[in-house]
Amino acid sequence: MDNWKRNIVLFLGSQTISLFGSSLVQYAIMWYITLNTQSGIMMTISIICGFVPTFFLSPIAGVWADRYNRKILIILSDGLIAISTLILAILFLMGHDSLWLLFVISAVRAIGAGIQTPAVGAILPQIVPEEKLTKINSANGSIQAIVMLVSPMASGALLTMASIEAILFIDVITATIAILTLLVFLDIPAHAKALQKQTTSYFNDLQQGFTYIKNHEFLKKFFLFFAFFFILAAPVSFLTPLQVTRSFGNDVWRLTAIEITFALGMLIGGIFMASWGGFKNKVHTMTLAALLIGGSTFSLGIIPVFWLYLIFMGIVGLAIPIFNIPATVLLQEKVEGDYLGRVFGVLGMISTSMMPLGMLIFGPIADVIQIEWLLIGTGLLLCIQGFVLLRSKTLLVAGASNPKEPSS
Repeated sequence: MDNWKRNIVLFLGSQTISLFGSSLVQYAIMWYITLNTQSGIMMTISIICGFVPTFFLSPIAGVWADRYNRKILIILSDGLIAISTLILAILFLMGHDSLWLLFVISAVRAIGAGIQTPAVGAILPQIVPEEKLTKINSANGSIQAIVMLVSPMASGALLTMASIEAILFIDVITATIAILTLLVFLDIPAHAKALQKQTTSYFNDLQQGFTYIKNHEFLKKFFLFFAFFFILAAPVSFLTPLQVTRSFGNDVWRLTAIEITFALGMLIGGIFMASWGGFKNKVHTMTLAALLIGGSTFSLGIIPVFWLYLIFMGIVGLAIPIFNIPATVLLQEKVEGDYLGRVFGVLGMISTSMMPLGMLIFGPIADVIQIEWLLIGTGLLLCIQGFVLLRSKTLLVAGASNPKEPSS
């Protein structure tokens, strides 16, 4: 841990560079589909393509993150995303700009994200002392928020001055820089399990991961809560750009504005969490965030004035790190290191299945009834779910303590 500060700066720096390029592409694809189709069904197809591959891959990627060098896995996933984006850029330059190509690239990028997410979640405790995890996760959240603040503005500006192909090439360059940084400058030793000779099959490792979760009441209730949370969060996460296009106008600046205010909220929330650290019980902090998200989602469904709409979108962004940071640290603190990859893999599987499930429900409905009604209903349910957190003694006990769970 002597060089942990240097290592975390290099690691977060490389991830920030990669994230910036990916965010440019994400916004470019989302806005391209939104502005050209204004269709809830098309948005749903795009989102499903961006999530389903991660759902199927996450549990396997979790096993990889526990069996192999996590730094190498992150490099390989960045490489896959960069190569696929390069191919898409070349196809668009050749005149093949069909909508289905964007769906395919979303799916391939989702595969890369599916490999990377469990590895990143599991590698941080290898680099960072346990008592610093909240501050580092908060700093990481703030960095991500800054990227989310800058990238929609940059993407919007680029779309007015250049083509979507230019944005795709920028992503290739940033991914290459991130890969070289990890390869050349960052030395993270492989964790204990990766150094051992693997005597069990992938299936056995996967089964052991599910058994580990099954034998811990905290993890079962934690994942159940997240499953319902992700379903209910689908409209505010994915349908708000479509709502703005329909209700306020299909200007690029409006779409840019909601992304900027959301990211600014996330930035403030990340800085706030880094200085505050949350309540002593992490579940109380998560409850506060769930109520803020639910109340703001409800408000987005009833506000007719765009500048007020932006304020509540900013509050949703503010609440995200207040929710995510204690939840992530809770897993990093409570779960044994050799199981972290698989546990984060299962969390990824839940998040990537529940969000599309939510969109399968709410996306087609959004073409029949006003999105405002969906936000009102899900906002109320999110508030109710926030209070449900306070009723779980198992989660409250886990949120109040730091030691890792026993493996039996």
